[in-house]
Amino acid sequence: MPRLTIDNRQVEVDNGATILDAAAKLGIEIPTMCFLKGCKLSTSCMICVVKVNGSDRLVPACGTIAQDGQTIESDSEEIRQVRKAALELLLSDHAGDCIGPCQAACPARMNIPLMIRQIAAGKFRDAIATVKKDIALPAVLGRICPKPCERVCRRALFDKPVSICLLKKYVADLDLQSANPYLPACKPGQDKRVAIVGAGPAGLAAAYYLLKDGYGCTIFDEHESPGGMLRYGVSQDKLPTDVLEAEIALIEKLGMEFQGQMRIGTTLSMEDLRRDFDTVFVAVGQLKPGDAESMGLETAPNGIAINGRTYETNLPGVFAGGGAVRKRRLAVRAVADGKEAAVAIGQYLSGQPVTGPANAFNTRIGKLKDGEIETFAAGASKTRRLTPSPEGSGFTDDQARDEAARCLHCDCRKAQSCKLRQYARHYGARPSRYKGERRSFVQHLQHPDVIYEPGKCINCGLCIQIASQARESLGLTFIGRGFDVRVAVPFDHSIAEGLKHAAKQCVEACPTGALAFKNKT
Repeated sequence: MPRLTIDNRQVEVDNGATILDAAAKLGIEIPTMCFLKGCKLSTSCMICVVKVNGSDRLVPACGTIAQDGQTIESDSEEIRQVRKAALELLLSDHAGDCIGPCQAACPARMNIPLMIRQIAAGKFRDAIATVKKDIALPAVLGRICPKPCERVCRRALFDKPVSICLLKKYVADLDLQSANPYLPACKPGQDKRVAIVGAGPAGLAAAYYLLKDGYGCTIFDEHESPGGMLRYGVSQDKLPTDVLEAEIALIEKLGMEFQGQMRIGTTLSMEDLRRDFDTVFVAVGQLKPGDAESMGLETAPNGIAINGRTYETNLPGVFAGGGAVRKRRLAVRAVADGKEAAVAIGQYLSGQPVTGPANAFNTRIGKLKDGEIETFAAGASKTRRLTPSPEGSGFTDDQARDEAARCLHCDCRKAQSCKLRQYARHYGARPSRYKGERRSFVQHLQHPDVIYEPGKCINCGLCIQIASQARESLGLTFIGRGFDVRVAVPFDHSIAEGLKHAAKQCVEACPTGALAFKNKT
């Protein structure tokens, strides 16, 4: 039985075992995409490369037999760079968006496509949970948001964009009118207290997410009631006070304390707050002359100077966001600031490195080719965009479902489980490094449960083997040669004919979003 060393740790394995097997026995994770137990090795993705005995040549761990006396290096800067390059090559002609254009354009990065699918399926409680994961005041923003998401909605290339903001307003209003409006589960109390200066959208959002994470929050504001510019700067025709108060009341139920008629620099000082609280978040909206100086904060052309990733100011433990740091004072941007600042504040309070929220990896199709918008629209409702009457009245239940059915599902159906995306983010791969002409966007929709998008396929061949093992009469095969090779059903038959028995196994084995379930929300 061969005994070898991996990353300075010895292991003994059975004869015929691979380096990948040996690493797994030690609990060392080596990334793989084209490997699946029970299938023949293809060593095509080259993500699992390792260095053997100090050689300049890297070998695939999944296909290299372990030898007695070997010394293996599974992780180094050289290995990481090779893996990164392999991923960038796989991404070079990828035809798919990880997240939809609407989500990418939303300042809060709300998972808009998921919300829409949940509404279409009548899963309204799930939909409001999805919304509030990223937007603390959805009924407010459903009325006053300038709709950057709708400006990039791909459906507009076919007819008109999906009414995203009205759908958000619909599900938020439905929740507020229910007997038990949604409240997120909160983590146990962390015995840490945050002072929030300013009860506008940024301050309220920060309080929502900090309370959710178990931190105590007290909001100080110069006005008598919370809301900031939402209460004092927006007309009631656009934003009724009862809607604003209903959403603030939910944050108060989580434990938010409010102290009104308190102005920093007069009623109390930054020194007081830093002494009495574990950290401070400044969300005062538009600064008045002398505000920043009275708090001891450095300024920049747009307001208080901050680290753009972490929202940290020049004072340790003091963060700032919203209109106090930006020229464009959009409520949706302020709410996003509050959410993101809460992440950084949580890192600070828990003693972690303060890095701010992680960036989500995303690939983009970009400009569509002729005929591709029709491909996107093939699986969506052909109903025209609905406009409630009178304007601003909102959708009925049936209207909301009909409008939600117009979504083209631009986002990847396996965005959370796609190995290509996971590893690309981990290794810092750049989708555009080896950018060539991307493959055409194609969808095979004939199967009742499964969708196949060959533009996302990395030609690992796992689905071909699984279909063969399941004794599919047609199954799948490689068609074409060289760079044009692709996985398809033989003789131009449909995916429904090729996968009569093994569709579920093929979807589960596919390392990307090429094979996915159609209707999973």
